[in-house]
Amino acid sequence: MKHRVLLAFSGGIDSITSVGQLLTEWDVETLTLDTIGDADMIRSASESARQLGVRHSVLDVQGEFKQQIIDYFIENYAAGRTPAPCTVCNPLIKWRYLIEEADRRGFEHVATGHYFNVVEYNGHHYVARADDSRKDQSYYLWGLTEQVLRRALTPMGHMIKAEVRRQFSSPKESMGVCFLRGESYRDYITRLRPELAREGDVVNGDGEVVGRHAGVAFYTIGQKRGFECREAGMVVVGVDVERNRIIVGRDAELYHSTLEIERCNIIDAEEFMQSDDIRVVVRGIGRNPDGFLRRVEPTERGYRILLDDPAWAPAVGQPVVFYRQNRVVGGGFLERYY
Repeated sequence: MKHRVLLAFSGGIDSITSVGQLLTEWDVETLTLDTIGDADMIRSASESARQLGVRHSVLDVQGEFKQQIIDYFIENYAAGRTPAPCTVCNPLIKWRYLIEEADRRGFEHVATGHYFNVVEYNGHHYVARADDSRKDQSYYLWGLTEQVLRRALTPMGHMIKAEVRRQFSSPKESMGVCFLRGESYRDYITRLRPELAREGDVVNGDGEVVGRHAGVAFYTIGQKRGFECREAGMVVVGVDVERNRIIVGRDAELYHSTLEIERCNIIDAEEFMQSDDIRVVVRGIGRNPDGFLRRVEPTERGYRILLDDPAWAPAVGQPVVFYRQNRVVGGGFLERYY
């Protein structure tokens, strides 16, 4: 008798391929999370599951998704932070409801179409990089707990995206932030919170007004476009929400060697504190640091990390993710840098 697995299913090429990878050894059922009331996506997923010959169900999580993800996304930009909706959605929505439904319906394992692997090391379970380095999604999954990872199957972990795409005549894929549906984040925020599209001053490091901006919610550290500035070659180095202004400066001002992170998920704190070969990844507008962590210091709410090589343009609110070789040993959200 085959063991049962519940697979998160959008009807796109990755989730369809995941079903095919699992069916030879597992009894697969598919679950579509209705996060934004996308009727076309749900119909497509249902039809794809029917063609694959697997059972399919839909779970409405729109209320929780709005509160945990959409509201978080808008409020963080409004507060001058840089949100990471996919990173937050994975543990709080996608994998949470997948596990809850699996428990409720008696499934031993769960799976998604994410490109990542799970490895065991010294008795702990870790997210690990996918074989396809160009598609690897491990960075967005650092928040998954070991309790989830012990039950997770990774059908796409060894797949190469280009090869998957070639198997479909008209591949349907989700791109970018799902709830934007192709709309720019500026237009999306303006439509829902028009008061945030309030123009203000652009100032330099001396406090001199050098231009105008379209609303502080529309800017992040390191941004070089989207605002008027009389001084050439300037980038955003600060967002002053209280005074409704953005501060601009030179590239060199954005190099930082010390980062403080909070709301962390560190799998093995002893390994994290003592290893001398941990690398840092901070994806976004800036440049990832090269080299290893120089030092890790615990703080009241997380960790202070000192980098061998400075990071360029880290932004408060971004995920900071730690790798040891291919393993994700943990991560957290950036709160301060200097």
